Amino acid sequence: MILVFGKTGQVATELARLGPGAVFLGRSEADLSDPAACAAAIQAHKPSAVINAAAWTAVDKAEEEEAAATVVNGDAPTAMAGACASLSIPLIHISTDYVFDGSGETPWQPSDKTGPLGAYGRSKLKGEEGIRASGAQAVILRTSWVFSAHGANFVKTMLRLSETRDALNVVEDQIGGPTPASGIAQACLTIAERMMNGQGGGLYHYAGTPPTSWKCFARETFALANRSVTVTGIPTSAYPTPAARPLNSRLDCSSLTADFGISPPDWKAALAETVTELTS
Repeated sequence: MILVFGKTGQVATELARLGPGAVFLGRSEADLSDPAACAAAIQAHKPSAVINAAAWTAVDKAEEEEAAATVVNGDAPTAMAGACASLSIPLIHISTDYVFDGSGETPWQPSDKTGPLGAYGRSKLKGEEGIRASGAQAVILRTSWVFSAHGANFVKTMLRLSETRDALNVVEDQIGGPTPASGIAQACLTIAERMMNGQGGGLYHYAGTPPTSWKCFARETFALANRSVTVTGIPTSAYPTPAARPLNSRLDCSSLTADFGISPPDWKAALAETVTELTS
């Protein structure tokens, strides 16, 4: 049995579709603001593997509440890893491109030096560090720009805005790989199965291909939805937010392909499926 932390988020929802035999723990069953309770849940269920698909994802809010975000994104995964290590079971943990500083134009390698720009990235990096120090058999899977037909994400926001707007300004100098939550969920299940059969862990990247900008991502969304919206590109400096966003979120996924046979997803094909689900 696979134990999943998360129930209503984008990846957890897709995991429920793909792995209905898993046990899902929502906030009422295991609140990540209580790391000891998360560890206790693992000890109580004694699963064959754990997937952590829960996190503090409110990037801007983390700037005001870094301590709380760090408990959820740093201390709770560390506690999970400790419990997994004690039971000798694998842990798959989802992390983020925000652990990097977004400099340059080269895709980030898993081994590249981290340098988060804000509180959210720092909180996620603390989780990575705790897991790696725990001795657990773990895969940390960094991803970016997650989208699906569920939860809050860029695609749903764009479609909502298109109902009342015929022109939008969208940032064009942030480049990354939009990643379908369904692909992340399938990757997690594939990794879990391989690790339950003895494969080791490590630090990996999984993100959509090819790299694009938010502006082009928006235009593709509107084209697929047959929405007539004029999208004008603007620099990040023209759209200030409490938390700084990395300009370069490109992730090199080659080691995941080499070690697990998991290829980066085609975000355009996945976007077409998502738009169909949201508009049909």
